[in-house]
This record gives sequence, structure tokens and C-alpha cells, in this order.
Amino acid sequence: MKDDDLLPEADAAEGLPHPRHAPQLIGHAAAVTEFCAALASDRMHHAWLITGPKGIGKATFAWKAAEHLLNSPNDAGAALFDMPPDPQGFVTDPEGAVARRLRALSEPRVLLVRRGWNEKTKKLSAEITVDEVRRLNQFFGLSAVDGGRRVVIVDAVDEMNRNAANALLKLLEEPPEDAILLLVAHQPAKLLPTIRSRCRTLRLNPLGADEMAQAMHSIDVEVDDPRAVVELATGSVGVAAQMIEGGGLALYGALVSLIGTLPRLDRAQAMTLSEQVTGKVGEAQFDLMLALLDRLLARLARVGVTGALPPDIVTGEGAILARLSPSPHEGRGWADLADRLSAKARQGRAVNLDPAALILDMIISIEKAAPRVMA
Repeated sequence: MKDDDLLPEADAAEGLPHPRHAPQLIGHAAAVTEFCAALASDRMHHAWLITGPKGIGKATFAWKAAEHLLNSPNDAGAALFDMPPDPQGFVTDPEGAVARRLRALSEPRVLLVRRGWNEKTKKLSAEITVDEVRRLNQFFGLSAVDGGRRVVIVDAVDEMNRNAANALLKLLEEPPEDAILLLVAHQPAKLLPTIRSRCRTLRLNPLGADEMAQAMHSIDVEVDDPRAVVELATGSVGVAAQMIEGGGLALYGALVSLIGTLPRLDRAQAMTLSEQVTGKVGEAQFDLMLALLDRLLARLARVGVTGALPPDIVTGEGAILARLSPSPHEGRGWADLADRLSAKARQGRAVNLDPAALILDMIISIEKAAPRVMA
């Protein structure tokens, strides 16, 4: 085993297989059809911006699309293939030579650009640097294998710093012949407008309940309450797996119980919750609790604005949401609070604020805001 094989991969969710190892793409039939139809009709754009919430399968889509491109003929290499491009679905074979090389990151016609490993800090880089993007010059400078396509996967393109983004933009402005770039974007609004304008956007939507169940089964994740997990994870397999691994349902239940004590918050209960994110064991719980707080406030906002109660994630949640957010006025108040707390979390992370102190401060902010929101 090479030393590189032991390094963490920036584009893989913790505890889950890398997307290139996925045996199949689950869901996203409309996006697959759109992509394949463009190829089959010779209207293939040189850059595709694959967007949607994190964890719904964007990277898996990119890897299966890359395999499809390499398994489909083009003008230079049509004689090498027996099958025409399929306008309805990806041409993939988990046991085929292309798939095996992709899994091993040894396919010479595909280049993966992602956050690299910093030997000095012994950590993954916080951003995709310009040096990572400059590798494209060498990649495209080599002769294409069999005179065919070359594919670049950037995961995730919104993690590029400004210099890297400018270097990518130059390539998008003058793309090499038979080059196709698949750009995974969790937050496309963060990209330079000039990058977005030079890409064809392909929006992937959250998975439905049946697709989520199938996807969870495919990664050997057991779910005691699939309905609740689907609702909490909002159609994201990655989020669902992390929720299950970290005891997300129980933690969400504790948060719902806590806000159920509003407008006068149970301070002892709040202290107990905040203490769960202390120490080494609490690092994962910290990220999870931030995500769950945001999810809870979003549900409060949606109930108020729409007047419709979603299915309960935990027993009794609906009654609490209805009491705390009975009208659009309250819904907008909770939405504004969610934005402020999200900014507070980013700032707290930036200055390395104690996780327990940050969580407690956010909970107290909810208590202080409740009378104004519910006025």
C-alpha cells in the first residue's frame, strides 16, 4: 500500500466510501437523461456545474458521468466501442476496465482536483490552491489516450481560493479540444459569476424516501426509523449517515425538548447539551449540533411561513413547532435568527471559540430572541 492510500480524502465524507467506489448512482434520473442526451445529440458542453445540497450524490454523479464519457464513442475513437451513447442512462460497468481504473485513481484520461494534503501541518488544506488547478496544464499538455476525451472532476469547485478560481476561469475561457470539466458545487453562489456563466448548470435535487432507503442500504447503514432520518437529512445520504453515526436523532430530540421550554429556557438542560461537545469525543458532536440547530430553526421558519406542519421527526415536535411559530411573522423571525446564528457559528470557528461556550451562547440567543419573535 502506498503512503498516499493512507491519507484522508478531502472529497469523501468521514466514515463513508469515496464516491468513486459507489456501485451505482441512485436517483437523479432527470439529470442523467439531460447529460446523456446532450452527449448523444452532439451538444455536449465543455463544462458542467453540478449543484445541489451536500451529500445527495453530486460527486457520485460526476464519477459515473466520467465513466460514461470514457465508455461512449467520439469522433476520434468511435471504432473502439460497440455501444452508441445512451440518451437515457449512463453506460457503466462496475467490473469493467474503466471503472477499475477510476476506483484506483489510475485512469490516465481523468484528473481529480480537490483539496490537497499539507505536509507541514499534516492536515488537509482548507482550500483548493492554485497549484492544484495548475496541474490541469500538464494534464492537458499530454497526448490524449486513443485521441479521445479527457475529463476533469473538481470536488468541490466552491472550495477554490481566488487564485485557483482565476486559473480555472482561464481554462474555461479557452477549453482544450475534447476536454470536459465536471465541477461539483455545494454553494454555487460563492463562485465567480464568470465561472458560472461559462458552465452549463445541472441541478440535482434531494432524494425521495424510497431512494434514500435504497442508498442507505447500498452503503450498509442500518436505519431504525427511516422516515425520521429521511425528514431530518432532507434527502441527503451523506447527512443521514453522519446523523445515524453521531446519534443525530437522539440529539435532535434533546434540542426539540429544550426549545419546548421556551419562552423561558431550561438552563440546566441547556448546560447539559452544551457540555456534550467538549473534549476530543465532542468534536464530531459539535459539528452535528450546529447542523441540527440550523435544521430546527429552518423547520420553525417553514412552519410559520407556510402554515403547514411537516411530519414529526421526534414525537411531539409538531405541537412545539406550531406553538412557537403560528404565523408568517414568527416564521420570518426564526429565519432571521437562523441567519444570525449561522454567522455567529462561522465567526466562532474562525477565532477557535470554545465549542461548548459557542453552543451555549447560541442557545441563549434563541431564548433572548424568542419573546421578540413570538411578540
